[in-house]
Amino acid sequence: MSRKQQLHRPGPQPGPPADDTGCPILHVDMDAFFVSVELLDRPELRGRPVVVGGAGPRGVVAAASYEARRFGVHSAMPMSRARRLCPQAVVLPGRHGRYARVSAAVMELFRSVTPLVEPLAMDEAFLDVAGARRRLGRPAQIAELVRAQVHEQQGITCSVGVASTKFVAKLASTRCKPDGMLVVPADGVVDFLHPLPVATLWGVGERTEQALTRLGLRTVGDLARAPLDTLQRELGTAVGRHLHELAWGRDPRPVVTTAPDKSIGAEETFDHDIADPEAIRRELLRLAERVGARLRSAGVTGRTVSVKLRRGDFTTLTRSRTLPETTDLTRVIYITSCELYAAAGLEGVPLRLVGVRVENLGPAGETPRQLALDEPETGWREAQRAIDQVIHRFGTGAVRPAALVDEPERGRDGTGRHGP
Repeated sequence: MSRKQQLHRPGPQPGPPADDTGCPILHVDMDAFFVSVELLDRPELRGRPVVVGGAGPRGVVAAASYEARRFGVHSAMPMSRARRLCPQAVVLPGRHGRYARVSAAVMELFRSVTPLVEPLAMDEAFLDVAGARRRLGRPAQIAELVRAQVHEQQGITCSVGVASTKFVAKLASTRCKPDGMLVVPADGVVDFLHPLPVATLWGVGERTEQALTRLGLRTVGDLARAPLDTLQRELGTAVGRHLHELAWGRDPRPVVTTAPDKSIGAEETFDHDIADPEAIRRELLRLAERVGARLRSAGVTGRTVSVKLRRGDFTTLTRSRTLPETTDLTRVIYITSCELYAAAGLEGVPLRLVGVRVENLGPAGETPRQLALDEPETGWREAQRAIDQVIHRFGTGAVRPAALVDEPERGRDGTGRHGP
């Protein structure tokens, strides 16, 4: 590691602090987020390999503890392969409502530091702390403050990259995991980037990496020194220029706070194809609960409800309906999903996957809401609010619809992310 970079771990650090002048961008990334949240409720599993995801034959790893990663287990891996690599791993189903609540609290903490917060997913965000320096100190000090407060308030750890650009800050947080901080000074960006493999650059997938390897370009430094016209001839004008700029640490993108989620959804891949319409409707209820909880946690409502129905041959149908008013109520999402399922004409057809999504989102309370014909002035909304409070205190599953009482709570087998 260059002398111009400094990696911070808990406890006293030798040597002078890294120079964070001109480094207002922080990338904060929770460490093994889903697993870390699970360990809050299962502390006896600390130090053991733990995997979160679907346990069935079609299950996929959503997250793996660092103990499991030492065996080669990683997210998006088929659970069957993860079990072969690490047979002693403890496999836990995902609880996405629980993760969403912790994520919302973490994002609120970030916004108490600076209003310039750009969430990338439930477990990571960019922060521009230039305006917080007078109040909270230098960027590295703010990064340490964020790490300390996340641990103190939520009981989990995060890693923070501090740099002059978003691209370099994100790379820095990756290279100081877990529970670390890495400052890449503005005048040390090239020293930091050029020894890294070209696959590190945003936009370099498997095919682009193969093309660069054919050119003899294996490190970021190799690519940076390659003629721009050669890169553009081999990769295309836009891609060639994009990678050339990144290789020299040039990334002008600001932290953007005004890009709300376009939709919030959840889906379930079954262990075996299911044809029973009642079982499908129970799954739609489970997914509607999850989506409704995330809408309310995010403080948004949506006007369009859609379902995704995938048959055993992987043929996928989607059906959607735009409601007369926005909603965040589980009941409305569930009833609409069931009606869309019936209208799709797939009742009795074996399904491999079902999904529920709410789109056309906006801030809750922004649109005046009329009561439904069968809705009293106080009723479903107040009941839903009370249920959310119970779940927040006692955890997911403390209150459940009667149709789901006899079934264990299941996590989604997929790993796709659906908003912060």
